[in-house]
Amino acid sequence: MHPNPAFRHDDRDLLEALIAEVGFGMVFAATPDGPRVAHVPLISTGDGALQFHLARGNALARHLDGMTALAVVNGPDGYVSPRWYADQTQVPTWNYVALELEGRVRRMDQDGLQALLETVTATNEVRVSEGEPWTMDKMPPEASRRMMAAIVGFEMEVQAWRPTFKLSQNKSADERARVAAGLEAEGSPAMAELMRRLIP
Repeated sequence: MHPNPAFRHDDRDLLEALIAEVGFGMVFAATPDGPRVAHVPLISTGDGALQFHLARGNALARHLDGMTALAVVNGPDGYVSPRWYADQTQVPTWNYVALELEGRVRRMDQDGLQALLETVTATNEVRVSEGEPWTMDKMPPEASRRMMAAIVGFEMEVQAWRPTFKLSQNKSADERARVAAGLEAEGSPAMAELMRRLIP
């Protein structure tokens, strides 16, 4: 993560909201087969744990139980052009939001996996605007059993939260306003909004 302490944002509620809003991330681990990454839906339990599932055939699935792993959630980002600054000595950079979570991983039992899948489904189905929400009980039992047999659930006990909210905090208010306007004009409205809301 970026070493500048100005870019740290340790508001736990905000970090939980980022996980909930994005809902997807990457899990990295060093395995006997080399470094591996999985791209997964993520659910925070709200009490310091992160849950996810993998296909049983995923290169990480057979190694993760008991390992220390790293999960990464990426938020909005955007290229910052020096043209937007009044100070002509500035150089290009990138504003971004990212959260690293490091912790010990354990394999979930079938009941835990079932609860995780129901949570992932319910959390995301409410975002679909039309029709009735899909629920797992709509699957025929045999199809559900086959699906459950093909995946593995995991829970990470998060031991380190490393957030970076790089929002031009190291610039003056006038420069930040110009950067936010530039980002918005170039198609990064979420980044511009975060800059305006989170930085006084």
